[in-house]
Amino acid sequence: MKKLTAELIGTFWLVFGGCGSAVIAAAFPDVGIGLVGVSLAFGLTVLTMAYAIGHISGCHLNPAVTLGLWAGGRFPAREVLAYWAAQVAGAILGAVVLLFIASGAPGFDLATNGLAQNGFGEASPGQYSMVAGLVCEIVLTAGFVLVILGSTDSRAPSGFAPIAIGLALTLIHLISIPVTNTSVNPARSTGPALIVGGLALQQLWLFWVAPLIGGAIGGLGYRALFEDAPKRPDIEGAVAAE
Repeated sequence: MKKLTAELIGTFWLVFGGCGSAVIAAAFPDVGIGLVGVSLAFGLTVLTMAYAIGHISGCHLNPAVTLGLWAGGRFPAREVLAYWAAQVAGAILGAVVLLFIASGAPGFDLATNGLAQNGFGEASPGQYSMVAGLVCEIVLTAGFVLVILGSTDSRAPSGFAPIAIGLALTLIHLISIPVTNTSVNPARSTGPALIVGGLALQQLWLFWVAPLIGGAIGGLGYRALFEDAPKRPDIEGAVAAE
């Protein structure tokens, strides 16, 4: 339960902090933080929570990351669904609290302003197609999982993984906010979509399918390419002879 509570709190922080920066601060009159600020906000939510709860739950905060860690041989299958449930619950809670605060501003309208929900086609900030959004989400999620597995590898420098992971998520947002408003995280997409409804909810399937495919590719790819594998007998014999 400590692990699941940590995942719920961490995912709440990600959605409230990341989506909150987009809804509340991105276009604030004269001093809005803009696309770069929103990208940094998402990266900082993961970086801060990685140090806060990484030692408790691993700080996945993302069903695609959980799946990727399982595919990479770093996480037990029996805990996957429980982690997903905690992450989605945290994302929904984050979206609810964000809506309550954002609604306190005069002129806020959920249908007009939204909650930084993800989308493609007419719901994409740059009107990118469904195929473009699908490929973008798969590639970026796979890359994100590769960074997570590599930076947390026992051979990597100790203590720097949260920085690498947070900066990777920042980079991902800098690339893909115009395309899909950046998901790479089914839970992050689900929270706002359930509240906003309409097109955001209709298109939610893509933001489960693409990140989960990308997470599996990243996990399997890292395991196949970079994890230590048993040496063949002939290689072991050659080493022993030396």
